[in-house]
Amino acid sequence: MTRSAQDMGRVAVLYGGWSAEREVSLQSGAEAFAALQRLGVDASLIDATPEQVLGLKAAGFDRVFIALHGRGGEDGTVQAALALQGLPYTGCGVAASALAMSKAQTKRIWRAEKLPTPRSVLLRAGFDPAGVVAELGLPIFVKPASEGSSIGMSKVSRVEDLAAAYAAAAQFDEQVLAEQFIDGLEYTATILDGEVLPLIRVQPQAEFYDYHAKYQAEDTGYHCPCGLPAEQEQRCAALALEAFDAVGGRGWGRVDLFVDQQGQPWLLEVNTVPGLTTHSLVPMAARATGIDFDQLIWRILLTSEEGA
Repeated sequence: MTRSAQDMGRVAVLYGGWSAEREVSLQSGAEAFAALQRLGVDASLIDATPEQVLGLKAAGFDRVFIALHGRGGEDGTVQAALALQGLPYTGCGVAASALAMSKAQTKRIWRAEKLPTPRSVLLRAGFDPAGVVAELGLPIFVKPASEGSSIGMSKVSRVEDLAAAYAAAAQFDEQVLAEQFIDGLEYTATILDGEVLPLIRVQPQAEFYDYHAKYQAEDTGYHCPCGLPAEQEQRCAALALEAFDAVGGRGWGRVDLFVDQQGQPWLLEVNTVPGLTTHSLVPMAARATGIDFDQLIWRILLTSEEGA
């Protein structure tokens, strides 16, 4: 059945919020809201607070477009609050959102499913840097286990720098992940309605794809077509979809991965509410298949039907 803008009722676009990714969310939400307006949807832009989220049903909204990144918006908290109100919302459900937000838990599931992901260890206060290096080698990526946008992330090339990298990550999360370095190229796979869009190869000019490279730098390279042979790209796409399904993903999302020098893909993480900014990867992948930004936002809005 074809759905119209009027069928969507009143739509609350949640953006901003209270996570470390607030600034990115403000951009994503504003872009999504503008597209919904162009589509004729009765949408309202709401800078989310816990009180507002809990009052959306009483305020007369019929469904929610989630443009919140990071904790509170992407970790199952908002999804649970909306589910309790009986409000349909875009993207992944409560359990998948909570699992995917934790890189450590996601990796445990992938390893149980025998999906390839770099080796990692959780760091705790008083950890032995030499022991971590002995297990993972150098260099090592150190990151908060439950933050996105590369916030608090460091690349460590010397054992004596590991403690400082841990301290930087621990400012954002009690759980800090040390992850094996993969010598290869970085790719991202957008998933929309069970379909994997063309992969994008990310080429940062910095040492790695950090916050600045993602949202501020104008010299980060994005390649679509990604440059992989067609058969290899198809294998990576199938792996990304399997990884998304393994955490219970639905609707839309993004899976990041590396492909090493031998052609082996390695899964990094799942993003259940990817960015929708002018620098974001999901709109780029959509454009490569002829889906313009407004069509993309409409299709994301329709994912709210899955949880209705």
